[in-house]
Amino acid sequence: MRTIIDLPADQLDALDGICRREQISRAEAIRRAVTLLIRQGGTPETGVAFGLWRDRAEDGLRSQERLRREWGEVFNTRGRKGPR
Repeated sequence: MRTIIDLPADQLDALDGICRREQISRAEAIRRAVTLLIRQGGTPETGVAFGLWRDRAEDGLRSQERLRREWGEVFNTRGRKGPR
């Protein structure tokens, strides 16, 4: 896929220097830079939430059931129908 990016002059000059030294195109240099960025940063969802609740006494299912009961109580106190 093609994309258009704007770079400040100093970054463009540095990029052109890298391209001359490595004998690669700008597109190749940018592909390599994006690859490095992805490898270093990972994806936001990778490992961020895994194990987040490991120290909680209540497991996920019980927590879910408790929250749903609370929602039912809120709806019932307002004269609306609660969950089935």
